Amino acid sequence: MFFVLSKTVGTMLLPTNFLLELGLIAALLLATRWAKWGRRLFVVTILLLAICAFSPLGNYLLYPLESRFPKWDDSKGAPDGIVVLGGPIDADISVIHNTPITRAAADRIIAAAVLARRYPNARVLFTGGSANLISNDAKEGDFASEILISLGVPKERLIIERLSRNTYENAIFSKQLVTPKPGEHWLLVTSAYHMPRSVGLFRKAGFPVEPYPVDWRVGHWDDLFSFENIALVGLGRTDVAVREWLGLVAYRLRGRTDQLLPGPERS
Repeated sequence: MFFVLSKTVGTMLLPTNFLLELGLIAALLLATRWAKWGRRLFVVTILLLAICAFSPLGNYLLYPLESRFPKWDDSKGAPDGIVVLGGPIDADISVIHNTPITRAAADRIIAAAVLARRYPNARVLFTGGSANLISNDAKEGDFASEILISLGVPKERLIIERLSRNTYENAIFSKQLVTPKPGEHWLLVTSAYHMPRSVGLFRKAGFPVEPYPVDWRVGHWDDLFSFENIALVGLGRTDVAVREWLGLVAYRLRGRTDQLLPGPERS
């Protein structure tokens, strides 16, 4: 049920979708006796859409997520394993063209390949199935190995998890696959904005990980005062941020994380 709600209600609440839904309601009201309210709603919708598209709102929402964890300190020594979260591969399009097709967040796979070459004894686990509401046979994991092998990661070092549909299942299924031993060091590679939620879920699942954030969407703090001149970029950034905050709240309410905004562990 939680997965279904996240793919329906959660998707409807994303700023771009929600404001377009309000715009459609406003258009319908224009043809009724409530036309005055329709005009008002239409104006409000356009203003909110412009704020999401051109203002620093998306940056404001992303910055506390992306700055939550520092870059990984390699002085800690070589990791025993590397966990790469799915998201970069469009499995449906990959199946159609019979070749791996990446989209946003490809940094996750690139970083994993770089780490694998730097630490030749570390196991590499890619976790990602299909996030589609209606399941099909297209799985990210089926194409991840092809990409990683082409980037120089030996096949015998790869572990592929292809059944997970969301980050919660990434954590649960990953632990079941590798059964990390006490004292082992596993890196978690995912987008910086996604790291707080991911770390919280892995901790709750009993899989201690060391954050290795990649794929930043915001630069320095001065980006909080910069406006966007391309609407789609601003809207996309705002959608990503709102989706992540909704996920943090939902998982906390479900008891799947111990904190609303997980952060570095205190020594």
